[in-house]
Amino acid sequence: MKLIGRNDPGSGGKAAGAADTEAWAQSEDTGTALPAQRTGGLTVTRADAGYGPDSLVRVSAGEFAPAAGSYAPQSADPAPDRDSFETALAAREQAALESRHRQAADQGDPNAASQLGALLLRRGDLADAEPYLRTAAAAGLRAAANNLGVLLHQRGHRAEAAQWWRHAAVAGSAPAAHALGLQLRDQGEEEAAEYWLHFAAEHGHPLGAYALGDLMEHRRDVRAERWFKVSADAGHREAAYRLARMREAAGDKDTAETWYRTAAARSHARAALRLGVLLEERGDLDEAARWYRQAAQNGEPRAACALGFLLRDAGDLAAAAEWWQEAAEAGDGNAANALGALHAGRGEAFDAERWYRAALEAGDQNGAFNLGLLCASAGREAQAEQWYRRAAYAGHREACNALAVVLLQRGDESGAEPWFSKAAEAGSVDGAFNLGVLHAGRGEQQQAHEWYARAAAEGHGEAALQLAVALEQRGQLTGALERYRQAAAGSSAEGAFRLASLLDRRGDADAEAEHWYAVAADAGHRRAQVRMGVRAAERGALEIAESWYRRAAEAGSRSAAFNLGLLLARQDEEAEAMVWYTRAADAGHGRAALRLALLALRRGEPVQAENWCRRAADHGPAEVTERASRLLGALHSELSA
Repeated sequence: MKLIGRNDPGSGGKAAGAADTEAWAQSEDTGTALPAQRTGGLTVTRADAGYGPDSLVRVSAGEFAPAAGSYAPQSADPAPDRDSFETALAAREQAALESRHRQAADQGDPNAASQLGALLLRRGDLADAEPYLRTAAAAGLRAAANNLGVLLHQRGHRAEAAQWWRHAAVAGSAPAAHALGLQLRDQGEEEAAEYWLHFAAEHGHPLGAYALGDLMEHRRDVRAERWFKVSADAGHREAAYRLARMREAAGDKDTAETWYRTAAARSHARAALRLGVLLEERGDLDEAARWYRQAAQNGEPRAACALGFLLRDAGDLAAAAEWWQEAAEAGDGNAANALGALHAGRGEAFDAERWYRAALEAGDQNGAFNLGLLCASAGREAQAEQWYRRAAYAGHREACNALAVVLLQRGDESGAEPWFSKAAEAGSVDGAFNLGVLHAGRGEQQQAHEWYARAAAEGHGEAALQLAVALEQRGQLTGALERYRQAAAGSSAEGAFRLASLLDRRGDADAEAEHWYAVAADAGHRRAQVRMGVRAAERGALEIAESWYRRAAEAGSRSAAFNLGLLLARQDEEAEAMVWYTRAADAGHGRAALRLALLALRRGEPVQAENWCRRAADHGPAEVTERASRLLGALHSELSA
């Protein structure tokens, strides 16, 4: 039989010995009438209290200390240990109490038999306890009937246990009603179970209220929340946690947080974890870390993993790794993947692979995907494909996309398309974008744009860029601007550059245009860097212009190299200017080649000038080709004269 809430307070808050939620053999007035019966049972007007199977006797430590004989202080120790003294004294009191109960029980006192049976049951002496409990139960003591049910249940006699619990429950015992309700629930008799659990809950039994809420939630009964609250108000931490989950699912995060705090304060690990998540979501990182730490220390590996991520984001990788390792060793696949990524980032492929495999063994398919990435980065393409395929067949959407890319790269378009589709349908933004690229390559623009739109809606900058370019080509500039902005917001440097260019051409948003040129230039976009250099030069900010030109030129921009040469020449730095003109011309820049031809003529090097003229004529543009051709004709005339 499943026991619920063993670590929660089981009492209704009454003093020990005052009612059946705290003691075993104190008489009480039943007082409260039973609800309409739907199950059979005996009716008695008066019974002794009893407690259910989840918590047995609640009396003083002295009554339950194991019998240890008489106490005698050790003469060698002038200051005997106080705890040992109290333990021995409690043992003497226990033995004396048991002796008195046994003597009275043997003389026919059913109350004494009930008390003795309870003591023996608590001690685990079932064989000795059973006859005394049977005697007391037969005499109509409900505490004895309840405890006899507990004993029989422990010995595997479930049917007879239920009979005695029914006797005690009909006599008004809430713990017995709770125990009976649980057994009926486990047997599939939910209607009868609800009746007895409701009786227990109505009579102030927190575990009964919790079990009733659990049963109702299983049946999607909205009344479950009420009974979880009753149990939580009485101190049941799991009920507080379940109530918090229900409120969070309903969107009431404030109330959910209150109940998570209630449960977490009672050391409920999952409640502390969820409380940490709520706090992290709203930016209270220090408090979130405290609750994650508490949950982790109470054995919740997911909290240890979450704490690791907080520490990583705070820059403390060493502490993060410690918590991840603790979580990973407890079977948390996410933490194992985090450790793998940490080692991979350090170039420690062996350790990375070990932790990725640990994640996979924990059932986290990210481990297989990450193993694929690790193998691909090491050039082990065949192994990478195997890991991608394993993760893809397990439903890992990014693995589906990665596998499709591998297949497409080797020319297997028909094999790639289903995996792109599977990735996209599962929510992979990259998968949707790649599927759009696939359709665009076939000339299927409508299908391509549908997938681009789906990817763009999830923030994919390059997908938004493709849509923007198509809109601009059709002359739909307002729509193009909107999509370019979306692309730029999605970290597309090309999108930021095209947005700036379109704004620049409109001429009514110079400041915004420069902003987006700068965004693109900072992201390494060479044309944007050239444009930033040109704009700076136009303002007379030559140092800034030179800086932008150098960045672009060193990254391979021939236009930037030419402009840098012009700028340096104006500053009388002809030698370095020649270097950049040459680099631009060698990269196919016609104007740079023409400039080199003119400089060669000034130096009296007609053969060198002719060579640069030919290259200028070849590279263009048209006006450069025309000028180079005229200069080349003049050179021929001069050389042949």
